[in-house]
Amino acid sequence: MAFFTIHHPLAFIFGLLGNIISFMVFLAPLPTFYRVYKKKSTEGFQSVPYVVALFSSMLWIFYAFNKTGSLLLISVNSFGCFIETIYIAVYFTYAPKAARIFTAKLLLLLNMGVFCLVLLFTQFLVKGANRVHVLGWICVAFSVAVFAAPLSIIRLVIKTKSVEFMPFSLSFFLTLSAIAWFCYGFLQKDLYIALPNVLGVTFGVLQMVLYAIYKYKKKFVREEKLPQNMIEVAKQDKVANCEDDQVSGEPEHEKKCKDEESYQHLPVQNCRTERCIDVMNQAPVLSVCEV
Repeated sequence: MAFFTIHHPLAFIFGLLGNIISFMVFLAPLPTFYRVYKKKSTEGFQSVPYVVALFSSMLWIFYAFNKTGSLLLISVNSFGCFIETIYIAVYFTYAPKAARIFTAKLLLLLNMGVFCLVLLFTQFLVKGANRVHVLGWICVAFSVAVFAAPLSIIRLVIKTKSVEFMPFSLSFFLTLSAIAWFCYGFLQKDLYIALPNVLGVTFGVLQMVLYAIYKYKKKFVREEKLPQNMIEVAKQDKVANCEDDQVSGEPEHEKKCKDEESYQHLPVQNCRTERCIDVMNQAPVLSVCEV
């Protein structure tokens, strides 16, 4: 019954909110894995985030079993272990051989090797109340490393001035989750839960501020101009075609490329052939529109 001990009435409310929001965060990759299932391919997705999330849940469950009043920690991280195991199983099913080998090595190293070392160290070398403190600091260290992961995304957003790599909904719910668990840890007087979530709230707020700044920024696209000599060749070719049509006495026609955004037109009069410059996809090429 020690698992049900709550030091503050509000702690249960924040812990319950933390469970609900964390469930939503855990379920966020479902569309990705549904696409993997439909296409029978992982499409280059990496397994590292899911292996790391599984390891984090395992650590917090172990911590919760050694501390009283931690039922809410056990519930959310048990669900985390369950859903992350499913994600990894789906990944194993459809990933290429090299990716499966890498994932298997990572699982053996992190989820088996490191976790077993933590288990043996805390069970045989740390006694009594110190066991909870040692486990707590191990969880804090790992959680700080996980919360610091968005730094690379933040750097990418600042560099590209684009938020396409940082979905607002995910940042928002991760921030809400960090706030709920910080309040839970603070009210439970559990430093090891509250401390890493301070970092989580900080990075979450920073991501949303960046989203607000760069949301309406236009994506920078570097366009390469068509070489001048190619344009001159196209113009000369048009003149030659016009002369051929006039000599042969054939009816005069004009053709206009109707793609308003993708093409720049080189106007042609009394010709059957028109040259268009294709500047789509940042890779301009010379194409021919013929009647």
